[in-house]
Amino acid sequence: MGDIKDKVAIIGMGCTQFGELWDKGVEDLIVDACSEALEDAGVDLKDIQAAWYGTSYDFEFRESGSTSQPLAHALKTDYIPITRVENACATGGEIIRNAAFAVAAGMYDIVLCCGIEKLKDVGYAGLPVTKSYPDPGNIEPQVLPVAYFANYATRYFHRYGLSYEEGKRTLAQIEVKNHHNGVLSPKAHFHNEITVEQAVKAPMICYPLGLFDCCGVSDGGAAAILTRADLAPNFRKDYVLIKGLGLAIGGRQGSYLPDYDFTHVEETVQAAQQAYAQAGITNPRKEIDLAEVHDCFSITELLIYEDLGFSPRGRAKEDVEAGTFTVQGELSVNPDGGLKCFGHPISASGIRMMYEVYKQLQGKAGPRQLKKADLGLTHSLGGYPTSHSVSVSILGR
Repeated sequence: MGDIKDKVAIIGMGCTQFGELWDKGVEDLIVDACSEALEDAGVDLKDIQAAWYGTSYDFEFRESGSTSQPLAHALKTDYIPITRVENACATGGEIIRNAAFAVAAGMYDIVLCCGIEKLKDVGYAGLPVTKSYPDPGNIEPQVLPVAYFANYATRYFHRYGLSYEEGKRTLAQIEVKNHHNGVLSPKAHFHNEITVEQAVKAPMICYPLGLFDCCGVSDGGAAAILTRADLAPNFRKDYVLIKGLGLAIGGRQGSYLPDYDFTHVEETVQAAQQAYAQAGITNPRKEIDLAEVHDCFSITELLIYEDLGFSPRGRAKEDVEAGTFTVQGELSVNPDGGLKCFGHPISASGIRMMYEVYKQLQGKAGPRQLKKADLGLTHSLGGYPTSHSVSVSILGR
């Protein structure tokens, strides 16, 4: 199997404000994100030879079907090829992956990537429901995401001997960390510090997960400009190189395995191994400086620490208590506040994560800038209770 290491560079990125953007439509978000990316790269729209566009909920453009036309119309592109991508919560990473492979193959020199989601207008409290319940053709139980991630929390507590109080306080420390980081991120949805006690005593959403264990639902968009690595110095000195791209798709194996453990996500393990192999990473905890991960729920971030090889199995609690993953710690995780503070506009999140890593590697992250930022990771996870789509990307200077 080949690899992508150092063949493709990111020369520009853009990210909208995330939040309840009632005054913005899908095309407004496309224009905002892509305009910043183009300006950052110092290229004109006419220089873009192809584009990749991702969105998961096409409510505003149902009359055109699930196509890439909203991007073409918003930017007024002139008949260039545009590919629409959708892979649940891994869509953002999948956009970059597909575009990077096309550039590495030599098909295009400069391409645009854009992920957009407009969820708040739908009026649904969580992610929009797109089909009636129950679905007799689906072997998975139709439950809300918080319910099946709550299963991971209760099982993890049981397997590793954590009392409810111990488990809740561990998860609360993750929430406090991310909220603190979000205060320093101007484009985040939420800018409020919280305490461990507030998190522990927050209203219960689905036992044992409370209000602050859950990320919000937001509108937002993000974009990137990619080119061949040998061309990147023509655009800027502080370009960022793609070191590895992993993608693992579950086939609902967990539904058939009687020993499915609900304490790890195998797709994260597999996607990370792909990306690590390409990037030449053998000790992720020591080699990676920062990670933007899919903290849809606090328990998810805890599992991710172990699935990515940052913490030994069952030992993430110790690292949380030691402050290992804070901005002052050994390996900063979600230095911009993560999904907890940005919310989760599905197709935008993965590229938003790359936006943070890109800024950190350039030394342009402002008050949350890390002292050392040479190699960064992004991770996105979506899917069913026991089957997931996971994207892992490695970016470096």
